[in-house]
This record gives sequence, structure tokens and C-alpha cells, in this order.
Amino acid sequence: MILKLNKKQTSVAKNVALIGIMAATLECGKLALSFLPNIEVVTLLSAIYGYVFGIYGVIATLIFVCIEPMIYGIGSWIVTYFIYWPLVAFIFMILRKKDVKNRAVISLAAIGLTVFFGVLSSIVDVAFLMGINKYYFTNVLIYYLRGILFYSLQIACNAVLFPTLFSFLSKKIEKIYHQRKN
Repeated sequence: MILKLNKKQTSVAKNVALIGIMAATLECGKLALSFLPNIEVVTLLSAIYGYVFGIYGVIATLIFVCIEPMIYGIGSWIVTYFIYWPLVAFIFMILRKKDVKNRAVISLAAIGLTVFFGVLSSIVDVAFLMGINKYYFTNVLIYYLRGILFYSLQIACNAVLFPTLFSFLSKKIEKIYHQRKN
């Protein structure tokens, strides 16, 4: 028996498949580079998916975050991930809605978000590890400075990836999006 889908059902099925593919490439991209400390493509892919696919890119990053504890277990980092990765896709979705195409603006947004990741990670980790007390902000600063080398690597990675690849990849993926619509 052949299952026939109407136009709306076909569209829903394509969107679900698209979201699944985006979530899978986020996870595969992370796993492929996991042997390199803080060298990553998840920020780039999340940004591209939010920019090109809008809310579907945000949903894909949420699914990616839900997959992570199945692989790595649960830790304080999961709170950071649930805030950060969908935020990246959401901000780039907004940049697209505002028709921002300037490479410098796109790159600065990515670098700013990457800096925010280190700060957010420190805030969340210190809260979980030491609690919130009168030394909380001092502990956050110490914790952040302790990881500054790793954060610097991640910032440098995105400072190279975004100006060189974001525009090219988003245009290529945009073509896929338009082919999907037909």
C-alpha cells in the first residue's frame, strides 16, 4: 500500500526531516572536532541555521541540546547549553529579519556571543559548584580567568570561521532551502 500525503502533510514531513538533519549535523560537527579543545563549528552551524531557516534552526539547536546529555551525561553545562545554543540561532534569525548581511556585523555578533558563552558558563558553573554567596562574583571572575585560554581558543576559532565561511555557507544552504520549497 502506498501512503499518499496531501500538500500540508508533505510540508510538515519536510520540515521535520529538515530539523532532524540540522540537529544531526550540529551533533556530528561537535563530535568530529571533540578531540580539539574549544575548536568548534556548532556556533557557526547554529548561526547559519537560525539565519537561513529561522525558527526551524532554533528548534534544531534545542534538539541538539537534548541529544547532548544522552552522550555526555548531565552536568551544570546543560543549563548553559539550553540558554546559549538556541540564543545563537535566535539572534541570527533576528539578524536575518533585520536584513543584516554585513560580514563585520555578523562576525562581531558571533564573537560577542562566544564571549558571552564563557561568561555564562562561569556564572552557571560557579552557582552549581559553590552556590551563590557573598563571594559569588569574585568566584565567577576567578573561574572565568582560569578558563581564559580555552575561551580565547573558542573566540579565535569563531573570529576566523565567521568572516571566512558564514556568508558562503549561508548562501549555499539558502539554495537548498529554496529547492526544498519547490
